Order: sequence, then C-alpha cells, then structure tokens
Amino acid sequence: MRRHLDAIDRKILDALQRDGRLSIVELANRVGLTKTPCAQRVRRLERSGVISGYAARLDPVEVDRNHVTIVQVNMMLTADTALSDFNEAVKRIPEIQTCMMIAGSFDYLLQVRTRDIAHFRQLLGDKISKLPNVMQTHSFAVLETVKDSEIIEMAEERARI
Repeated sequence: MRRHLDAIDRKILDALQRDGRLSIVELANRVGLTKTPCAQRVRRLERSGVISGYAARLDPVEVDRNHVTIVQVNMMLTADTALSDFNEAVKRIPEIQTCMMIAGSFDYLLQVRTRDIAHFRQLLGDKISKLPNVMQTHSFAVLETVKDSEIIEMAEERARI
C-alpha cells in the first residue's frame, strides 16, 4: 500500500536524492525540522520502502566502463515463462545496467556498459545473443550521454520552495 507523502516528506526525498550523505542535522535544516522528527521521518520512509537504499555514483571513465550500448531485443516467444526465463537470465549479467520490457516493435530495451566496443562485441556474442528466447538484437553505440539521472523530481514541491 502506498503511503501519502506530505510536503516535508517530499523535501526530504528531494534533498536525499541529491546528496545521500547529508547528516540528519543538515537535512533537518534544509527541510525546516528539528533533528529528531527529521530522523523519524527518514526512518519511516526507509521502513516503508519509499527510500529503497543509498549508493555512491561512480565515474565510468575512472572505473574503465565508459562504453554504453543500447540493445533492442526481439523475442521468439512472449509467453509468461519465456519472459520470466529471459528476465532472470538478464539479472545475472552485470554489464546490463537496465532492462526494460517495451510495448512496441521490439520486446526489450537494454542499456549495456562495457570497457569498449570489443568488450561489448564479446558480451553480445557470448551472453546477450544466448539469453533465453532471443530471436534478434539491434545494437546502438552511444556517442555521448547528454543526461543521465536517477532523480525522481518532486516538482510540485520544488516549485513552492
């Protein structure tokens, strides 16, 4: 069951998305609360699953994973078991960062991050093309990432701040 998020919850979520390392004191100052109620709200948001985790963002150049390819996947079968088998197999390939089932002229869209084109080519041949029920793939090398964000904008609240 989804819980109602009030204006303060939204301010907390907005601030933590932008900097997950904020101290409770700094967070409380930003959202206009004292430390204790702010900490209680954060714990409640964590327990309820609204906040699902915290992570460090890595620079792909610095960790030698700067090559991104988008892959369209067409399936041979789209029965529930075929899709489930594909979904589970995709989860075991760490280079696949994102996998989305699509309504359209293909079935899945993958975002794949590798060292370089040779690494991608090997991954495509050894793993992606051998995923369960894959009929065909189309790959698109990304030349430049203009925007890459995981922030879910709390726009209606930001406009009032």
